[in-house]
Amino acid sequence: MTNDQLVVSPAWLFEHLDDPQVVIVDCRFSLADPQLGQQQYQVSHIQGSHYLDLNQDLSSPVGEHGGRHPLPNPVDLANKLSEIGVNYQKSLVVAYDDSRFAFASRLWWLLRYLGHERVAVLDGGFAAWQTADYPVTNIIPQPQPATFIPQVKIDKVVDIESVKQKKDLPDVVLVDSREGDRYRGEREPIDKIAGHIPGAVNYPWQEVTDSSGYLLPPSEQLRRWEKLETAKEILVYCGSGVTACVNLLSLEIAGISQGKLYAGSWSDWISYM
Repeated sequence: MTNDQLVVSPAWLFEHLDDPQVVIVDCRFSLADPQLGQQQYQVSHIQGSHYLDLNQDLSSPVGEHGGRHPLPNPVDLANKLSEIGVNYQKSLVVAYDDSRFAFASRLWWLLRYLGHERVAVLDGGFAAWQTADYPVTNIIPQPQPATFIPQVKIDKVVDIESVKQKKDLPDVVLVDSREGDRYRGEREPIDKIAGHIPGAVNYPWQEVTDSSGYLLPPSEQLRRWEKLETAKEILVYCGSGVTACVNLLSLEIAGISQGKLYAGSWSDWISYM
């Protein structure tokens, strides 16, 4: 896919609302109120969109290790995608949220992890759609079941042992995607221990978009990552493997494809302390 297909505009999506190959997924979610996204969807959503929940659909149950949002079981997620009409060969999935790609990018990354390249996020999210006065509804669409066959790309993800082995190698860069004050350990609103993995550099995920949630131009994405272009591997993490996916999206837009997700992220790392 080309860069401009990784992110689609509200105008593009409006023009393709009736395209049977386009499957729209609402990914709105709130870490502070896990029921909020589902409630918002039931009140108002983009016409024809289906809802996938970060905790219930895009993660597996939390254990002692693995972080706060462990990756979902590939078969379980594939079954869910089949239920909402995602065909593994034909469908273009468009994911949206209202959090500057924070949760839409998790689905974007998961689909690519499962071998499905035809996926994009909606620029500006639900707010941009509303601003453009495009149709919203509270009607839950009747799914048209399809067949989604996962082809897991294990090279897109690393675990804690891989991070320990690779993080100090000269051609590997470890990227912390959280806000600067959390990276520096000055504030930690979620996890029991503050700080960052030794050797990590800080690229806050919010820098991928402007304050309204619109993607910054590809040239700025490339400029942001230019110091890391020559790295053999870029291992990306955040608090729990969710907002790190925004940085992985940014890397792809910049044409840098050696990014990998440390899925357990900081919450997994500190579970061994």
